[in-house]
Amino acid sequence: MPRLSPDEARRRLAAVPVVRLATVGEDARPHLVPVTFAVHRGSVYTAVDHKPKSTRELRRLADIRANPRVALLADHYEDDWDRLWWVRVDGHAKIVTDPARMAEPVRLLAGRYAQYRDRPPEGPVIDITIEGWTGWAAS
Repeated sequence: MPRLSPDEARRRLAAVPVVRLATVGEDARPHLVPVTFAVHRGSVYTAVDHKPKSTRELRRLADIRANPRVALLADHYEDDWDRLWWVRVDGHAKIVTDPARMAEPVRLLAGRYAQYRDRPPEGPVIDITIEGWTGWAAS
């Protein structure tokens, strides 16, 4: 199985529009949700945005408060299995609510997503410090 270098894993991850954020809370149950994101230096940022949600106190935030270890997954699937790949980022998350500290991640997210240019995420921001990259490609 061809493993991806950290540089190649980062390149592929940065090219996809969404990743899946995996968290585990106090109840030890995994929680997986698709999120928009931006990669900058040694961090990945995602934010609570204006899309309809049943509450602003999302499970992912409660999980991170209980257990800051998270994973992100990006993948590519198609019928030509020679083109399959996946990338996983393991990291340590913290929740950012201070508007001054949220400004740069929100700017990065708005740079990636046109939907955020007119209506930036109000937060909070999840700042994931990257601890490791894992990736695989069929060819």
